[in-house]
Amino acid sequence: MQRVPTYALYGETDAGDPGFWLHHETIYARSSQHDWEIQPHRHADYFQILYIAAGSGDVVFGDETLSLKPGTVITIPPETSHGFRFSKTVIGSVITILSSHLDHRPGDRSQLGQWLARPQKIASDPQAPDAKEAVRVLEQIAAEFEGRSRGRHEILRAYVSVLLHLLFRAGSDRHMGDNASGDMRVDALINLVDRHFRTHRALSFYADEIGVSPTHLNRLVRAWQGCSAHELIERKILEEAKRQLIFSMNSIQEISYRLGFRDAAYFSRFFARGTGSTPKDWRAAERGRIRY
Repeated sequence: MQRVPTYALYGETDAGDPGFWLHHETIYARSSQHDWEIQPHRHADYFQILYIAAGSGDVVFGDETLSLKPGTVITIPPETSHGFRFSKTVIGSVITILSSHLDHRPGDRSQLGQWLARPQKIASDPQAPDAKEAVRVLEQIAAEFEGRSRGRHEILRAYVSVLLHLLFRAGSDRHMGDNASGDMRVDALINLVDRHFRTHRALSFYADEIGVSPTHLNRLVRAWQGCSAHELIERKILEEAKRQLIFSMNSIQEISYRLGFRDAAYFSRFFARGTGSTPKDWRAAERGRIRY
């Protein structure tokens, strides 16, 4: 059996830039160098999204060949063997993302994580709101990546999260039947957490607001988010803590008070438990890593 090579980007064994976590390029830029054919290969740690705006082609997954038409989006998980053949008239984009930077890892216990673990072909309907918005977000990612403006890393992470959720909705029927009820309740929880996470409410508060028991709420969150409701709340606090550590000049103590912690030392222990680093060390490392 012929060995399938592993690349970072096609033809490259590493991404070149030690800060690399996302790369965007046109399909033309790379495929034109290889006579419009990308031989079967895989990426050990990278998740890819390919969008065909015009022209045509084929994607090969092992023994399976799928046709590519305008409006098609393909998602490719890490370690998936794949190759392409394109027409010379092809117009489109390829986004390569370090999988550790995804909100939901391919294969985790959430609905989205399970969906991301398998190659997906989404033949987008231009009249469908989710599909139209996904294409717009793809274009925003391309523009933000090429623009290299201040704060681009944080904006790109947000765009990627939105894009994957839109593709999931456009490419699945999960919003039907009982699934819709569960999804709406989890969305309601996320909205409540956004409003109340600074007050450190008990899980029973959120369950009462949504009209379910804490146990049932936990089951719903595990099904849709791959974590417990308590972990979801802590994740929100950590996200806001990171945002303030990067983008504000406030002291660690002031940030801890703003996030509802009465004791800055307890906030530091909470942050270290979630990140493996103290707030002070994390702030210094991130500010040194992010290039504006």
